[in-house]
Amino acid sequence: MTTVTFMMAKDIEHDHGGDVALARVIFDIAAESFDLRAVCLSNHLATGDAPRISADGRVIRVPKPPVRLPTLIGNSVRTRRSVCHVRFDTDDLVRTLDDLDGDVFLAEHSYMAESYLRSTQVDRSELVINTVNSESLVWRLTRGVPGILEAKRILSDELRVARSASAIGTYDLEEAQFYRERGCSSARWIDLTLPPGTRAGADADVPRLVFMGTRDWPPNQEGFLEILRLWPRIAQGIPDAELCIVGAPKPGATPPPLPDGVRDIGFVEDLDAFLGTCRALVAPIRTGGGVRVKLLDAAGRGLPVVGTTAAIGSLEPVFGLTAYDDPDEFVERARAFLLDADLARKEGARIFEANAERWEQRIPHQAVETLLSRGPVPVDH
Repeated sequence: MTTVTFMMAKDIEHDHGGDVALARVIFDIAAESFDLRAVCLSNHLATGDAPRISADGRVIRVPKPPVRLPTLIGNSVRTRRSVCHVRFDTDDLVRTLDDLDGDVFLAEHSYMAESYLRSTQVDRSELVINTVNSESLVWRLTRGVPGILEAKRILSDELRVARSASAIGTYDLEEAQFYRERGCSSARWIDLTLPPGTRAGADADVPRLVFMGTRDWPPNQEGFLEILRLWPRIAQGIPDAELCIVGAPKPGATPPPLPDGVRDIGFVEDLDAFLGTCRALVAPIRTGGGVRVKLLDAAGRGLPVVGTTAAIGSLEPVFGLTAYDDPDEFVERARAFLLDADLARKEGARIFEANAERWEQRIPHQAVETLLSRGPVPVDH
């Protein structure tokens, strides 16, 4: 059986976030056809929360180095790579990879390919990259002038490591096309959706919308501020209208004033029960990547979505969604769900059934297996 090793910047067993959630789904799907393990950069070794190697031997942890800006800048200048890419390239990780036997190494994020490319695995195995999201795009749009300058270097790194890979997977169809146009013929869209979950909206008697996302990720913080700006128009004239914000706030950020009807509730212990009281997920995202797993989770639960093109991305045709980039249209669609519980239930049922059918047909499973076996890129991908 082919051995596949995931290389991750976070701990697959202990960390959270959209990228980790999707990695777990791919990991579970791949376990049906491949012999799997994960090598993770982890903060949990230093705290004693986790052993270096898990009890089943499937997770190997490497200490995640702290952020020391002078060292990062020095390494960036010395190696002529972006700060983003040198941040996750460590000698400990290189040594760990050197000692492993394996057929395929999957880098979760382009920057996780850097240590692989310095290891002896280059001559012994094949590299597959799941870009997850375009870091160069995120830096360019969310980090001001320094981000614009550094984004060029990140993009150069992303293309460099992609050209060293046997296969490249992306969560966005346009991103896959971008790579193919620049000589990476193996780039493909990972047609991934989540397994059906508990149906949402059964108890949505209160006119309630939800925004979900951990706000230490810049696109989520950006979307959070935008929904606060739009909310007074969305809720105008609707008695008892609520907007609930789920997810940890941005560390160190001054909490913005919340308009009437908005509750920042952070972590929700029983998410299934809570989403059962919501009529739709709102995602006015302007920079893609941060909210994709939330939309997939919403579809798996049958929760309607009001999102922008950046939020919905390649999921638009998958679930028959409509993107609302115009603020007036976004507000109108969100108000429609607040005003009509039956409309929300009907739309939720449609999305739920579409997602369940895809899972039953094993479309996500085929996409993961094809990526890891370096199969041919479909004509329409």
